[in-house]
Amino acid sequence: MKLALYQGPSPQGDVAFALTKVKTILSSAADAGAQMTVFPELFLPGYNQPDQHHSMAQPQRGPWEQELSVLARTANCGLTIGWAEKANGIIYNSASCFDHRGEKLAHFRKLQLFGPMERANFEYGDAYSIFYLGDFKAALLICYDVEFPQHAKRLSESGVKLLLVPTANPAQFDNVSKLLVRARALESDMTIVYANYCGSEAGLEYGGLSLVVGPDGEALAEAEREEALLITDLNHISAIDPALLSTQQQDFREVPKS
Repeated sequence: MKLALYQGPSPQGDVAFALTKVKTILSSAADAGAQMTVFPELFLPGYNQPDQHHSMAQPQRGPWEQELSVLARTANCGLTIGWAEKANGIIYNSASCFDHRGEKLAHFRKLQLFGPMERANFEYGDAYSIFYLGDFKAALLICYDVEFPQHAKRLSESGVKLLLVPTANPAQFDNVSKLLVRARALESDMTIVYANYCGSEAGLEYGGLSLVVGPDGEALAEAEREEALLITDLNHISAIDPALLSTQQQDFREVPKS
């Protein structure tokens, strides 16, 4: 199975631009044979847009999700994307996953809100979202969530082998891409798709460095600081020497409490 990852600038509140970009990228990804494309966090309407999050947030099955479903179906390529969700007057930092037919496979609300802006604007999510993507048992996390080994461990214990992560990681936190995401993949024996922004938005500089990491902790594809569309074939994972894969889940021993 081929996956695509889009790294690009924030739409900065311009939803029409965002949807046009999704359409263009999905078409390019489909032409390259990808069955799923992962976009950054809060791509609708943009990450560093707190006023827009409240005024523009939409419910599930609202116009945004309907349009995203049509775009996925038209391109014949699955889509995972972050967006601002409104439910019963509450705003969530959410992500949805659609398959190539436009059917929604999963919906997820961010568990670990990062910094004052997120905590002031969003409510915490409270559940994992696990689903099947082809032969892979998959799940969604958003940005800061993947930095917590506890979440990756829980998902790994549930049999998850593919983790899709829309993110909005600032330039000052390169070690998330360079160290933490790779460590999560290795210790949890899973493949992680980490899709970040590049460029700047309302004074916030993004770090880029999006990547797809295999269960051996090695990058299958990685971007630098500029706009990029990465395509990777997950069939390569089967060629990884099993001796290089973590057995931590099986080997872990609890220390008796004294």
